[in-house]
Amino acid sequence: MIVNLTRAIAVIAAALWLAPAPVSQAWAQQAKYVAKIGHLEAPTQPRHQGLIKVAALVKERTNGEVEFQLFPASQLGNARQMNEGVQLGTLEGTVMPGGFLGGFNPVVSVLDIPFLLPADRATAQKLREGAMGKAILDSFNSRGFVAIGIWPNGRKNITSNKPIDTAEAMKGQRFRVMDSKILVEQFNGVGASAIPINFGELYTALQTGVVDGQENPLDTIYTMKFHEVQKNLLLTDHGVLDDIILFNPGWWGRLPAGHRDVIAKAFDEARPEVERTKEAAQKTALDGIKTGAIQVRETSEADRQKLRALMYPKARAAFLERAGAEGQKVIDVYEAELKRLGIAN
Repeated sequence: MIVNLTRAIAVIAAALWLAPAPVSQAWAQQAKYVAKIGHLEAPTQPRHQGLIKVAALVKERTNGEVEFQLFPASQLGNARQMNEGVQLGTLEGTVMPGGFLGGFNPVVSVLDIPFLLPADRATAQKLREGAMGKAILDSFNSRGFVAIGIWPNGRKNITSNKPIDTAEAMKGQRFRVMDSKILVEQFNGVGASAIPINFGELYTALQTGVVDGQENPLDTIYTMKFHEVQKNLLLTDHGVLDDIILFNPGWWGRLPAGHRDVIAKAFDEARPEVERTKEAAQKTALDGIKTGAIQVRETSEADRQKLRALMYPKARAAFLERAGAEGQKVIDVYEAELKRLGIAN
């Protein structure tokens, strides 16, 4: 009896093992083109949630022939390792902040220039989708990438333990920035100094007075509790943290043209929701920040224009020094687009 029962269990287990897979697994087995896509953000953040939507749209619209396997939270390495992986083909794609791509493509560092994009989100998107955005994306072609789109991923604001109500008040202060000459020159424009400091050391640097202030999106300021060791927050929205959607040229080139079109459209379709989610996170963070002791001040358009007049020229010059003639072409396109859209330069 015990032997028969054991045999019966073995037969049932074998049958379950050989049973047809669910539809989703069957699609995965039938996928002709599988892309591992890595990125830096956590699974709960807007970038990953947008990628989940894109992956579902692509799988559905290619009848399961294209499958995206998503790896958030630096599972496939740090920014440099993932960028190099896409170039080498060990990783099919990544969605990477432009700030982490300047070492691979100096032209994308145009996005580091303060007040590059207008405050109005719809107008800013016209620049991303227009000739300027195309020029940035095309600049990746000679550098081992295929860039197919730009996703908004928040804007930076300024905090300090000293007054920052006006441009004049920033003079002589020390601000932490990422390691970028463009960002250093941005603060030099208002007579301040900028010091590159590792992100993990920033809270302590603010707390101990190594620097007076810093720049980051509101959700980063709130999550990292920088507002707890800062007295003033100026809502400038001066810098963008846009993501670039990158694929390995070999993998992309093997796709049928119709599949490439599906992928590009899926990323474009998901973009508005990614931006809305990010904006909602900014609002939630600001509400949380305001419950503390920090003084929060909004900037008017006149304030923004004054800061831009001081910051933009020096940052622009630093960008051109690094990106050369290729960078000048992008700046020329950008400034022509501003005129076409009737935006003050």
